[in-house]
This record gives sequence, structure tokens and C-alpha cells, in this order.
Amino acid sequence: MMTVAIHPSVDKGVKPGAENFSGGTLVCHCKDKPVKVSVGTQSAHNHVCGCTKCWKPDGSLFAMIAVVPREQVEVTQNADKLKIVDEKAAIQRHACTGCGVHMYGRIENKGHPFYGLDFIHTELSSETGWSAPGFAAFVSSIIESGADPNNQDAVRARLNELGLPPYDCLSPPLMDFMATKIAQASSVLKA
Repeated sequence: MMTVAIHPSVDKGVKPGAENFSGGTLVCHCKDKPVKVSVGTQSAHNHVCGCTKCWKPDGSLFAMIAVVPREQVEVTQNADKLKIVDEKAAIQRHACTGCGVHMYGRIENKGHPFYGLDFIHTELSSETGWSAPGFAAFVSSIIESGADPNNQDAVRARLNELGLPPYDCLSPPLMDFMATKIAQASSVLKA
């Protein structure tokens, strides 16, 4: 049986993050005037994502996404090449108009549980040490991108083999975090 390719950053094994890693620079795929984004901290909640909104490298079933505080994200070169993919989406993904790579995603709705966090693709950085992915989100959604539904058992088996528990939502800690923020916003829980 052939090994299922998930994402180039994990297909040969998940690499652990480095202690005391303090960030790096994300670079789009343009050869001329690439967009560069400085991230001034270690990433968190890194995961592979099967949703149809996230940018995926060519041939990948999954994207790889992590979060960082938005104040740690700064476009340092060629910001004029960035455009929001879908201004109505909860996560406004800023993509390079040259190569199509999503450089970061930002939530502008202050009432959203993830407001204040930006979503980044750590594989766009040449620096090593970013947090390792820890789970797979929205696994069933790869079917919506054209993956063979009959191959889902093999995909889930490969994710488990890589140590990336597969979910059809976010990981339980992130779902708990979202529910807590929503409960606090509605005064069901005290902040």
C-alpha cells in the first residue's frame, strides 16, 4: 500500500519545535519582489487543516496552519501585493497577488473567540524550530477539495501514524477555548 501524502512538512515525520524559538520571516513563492512577513514569536496550535479555505502547497491534501498573537505579525516587504481572498470570511486570508500564497489570516471581528490571533503558514519560513503540528482538523473536508472519499480510512490511518489525531472540527482544547469565550461573552461564565 502506498503511503498517503499529507503535507510536505510532515510527510517524512513531524519535526519537534525548538525551545526558546522566537519567530522568523515568512516569504511568499514569488521570485521577484516576494512578500515578507515578520513573526516575532513562537507559533501555537500548529496543525494540518483539510478545509477548502486554507492555502495548500501544490499536491497537498492539507494546509499547515499555526497561530500567533496579531501584534507579533508585521508585513515588512511588498505589502502592496497582498489582497484579502474573501472579505466576508471570518478569517481574512491575506494572499500574495503574484503567487497566490496565503501569508497570514486575521480575524477583525472583536467578538470572535480567536480575535487577536493571526493564522500563519510556518512552512513559508526558512527558520527551523516552529511549533510542531499536533493534530489534523477538518479531515472530511478534503473530499470537498476533490480527494477520493474511499481513501479516507487510509488518510486517517496516516495521520494517526504521524501522531496527528484526526478531527472533523478543531482539537478538543481549541473547541473548549472557543466555547469558553462564547460563554463568557454571553455571561454564562465569568471571565
